[in-house]
Amino acid sequence: MLETSARLLRLLSLLQTPRDWSGAELAERLEVDVRTVRRDIDKLRALGYPVRASAGVAGYRLGAGAKLPPLLLDDDEAVAIAIGLRTAAGGTVAGIEDSSLRALTKLEQVLPSRLRHRVQLLHSVTVTVPAADATVDPDVLTAVAAAIRDQHRLRFDYRKHQSDITVRTTEPHRLAHTGRRWYLIGWDVDRGDWRTYRVDRMHPRIPTGPKFAPREAPDMDLSGYLSRGVTTSPYRYAARITLHAPAALAADRIAPTVGVIEPIDTESCLLRTGSNSLDELAIYVALFDFPFRVHEPPELIERVRTLAERFADAVS
Repeated sequence: MLETSARLLRLLSLLQTPRDWSGAELAERLEVDVRTVRRDIDKLRALGYPVRASAGVAGYRLGAGAKLPPLLLDDDEAVAIAIGLRTAAGGTVAGIEDSSLRALTKLEQVLPSRLRHRVQLLHSVTVTVPAADATVDPDVLTAVAAAIRDQHRLRFDYRKHQSDITVRTTEPHRLAHTGRRWYLIGWDVDRGDWRTYRVDRMHPRIPTGPKFAPREAPDMDLSGYLSRGVTTSPYRYAARITLHAPAALAADRIAPTVGVIEPIDTESCLLRTGSNSLDELAIYVALFDFPFRVHEPPELIERVRTLAERFADAVS
C-alpha cells in the first residue's frame, strides 16, 4: 500500500481525469478500503481541492473552486504546456505575452531536468516570428466564447475593410483560429444568413442579448466553410483555377486563408480563391510556378491573356 502522501497524489491524479469515480473504483485503484478513500478525499478538500460528491453510483469528481489549486501533470502534458506558453508569448492574442512568460518561468522552475532539456532544446532551435497581423484582445475572445457557451445573441461594432463601422447582431456558433487570425462563425440576425467575422475587428456590446435556440451548423466541415468564407466570399472576383500539381504540394505553398484546394487526381488540383484585383490574382497564381488554367471569372481569363501578350512582347 502506498504511503499517505504518495496515495494522496495518486488520488488527485485520478480525480483530475474528467469523469466521475465511485468510492469502490478509487479504493481498487489505490489498493485501500472505501473508508480510507473517504478520509483521503477529506484531506484533499482541506488542502483546497474542490472534490464534489454526488449520491449513488456517480461518486466523486474534481470541480472548480474559488482559487486555483496545484495541478498534477504527466511528462507529455508538462512539455505541451511549456511549448504552448512559449508560442503564446509571441502569438496573436494581445496582452498575454507577459503572463505567458511568467507562467512559463514558474513551470520551468519545477520541471525535472529531463523535461527541461526537452523544452529548452526545442526553444534553442526555434525562431519565433512576431505576428504581423492585428492581434486580438483576450477580453473580446472571452466575451465571444461566453456568448457561444450561454447561447446568447451577441451585438458588436464591426469594422469593415474600408474602416466603416456597422452594428451586427448574431447568434454566435463557433470561434475558429487559422494560426494567423481569429474568426467568429455565426448567424447574422439582420441578414438572415451565416457570416464569418474577424474577431480583431469586433467590439462586443455588453450585456449580451437574449438566449437563442442553436441552429444546425452551416457545414459539417467548419474548417472548410471558414476557408471558403475568407478566401472568396469577401472579394469582388472569385476565381476557379486548375493547378497542374498534386494537392499536397499546392497546400504546402497556399495557406488555407488564401485559397481552398480540392484534389482532382494525383497530378492536379482545383484552387478556389478571390481578390478585388485581377492583376493580383494573375500574378499571385503565376508565382506558384505551377502550370495552371483559369476557368473563371471571365474577366480574369481576359486579363491573363492581356498580360501574357504584354510579357511576350517584352522579350521578343
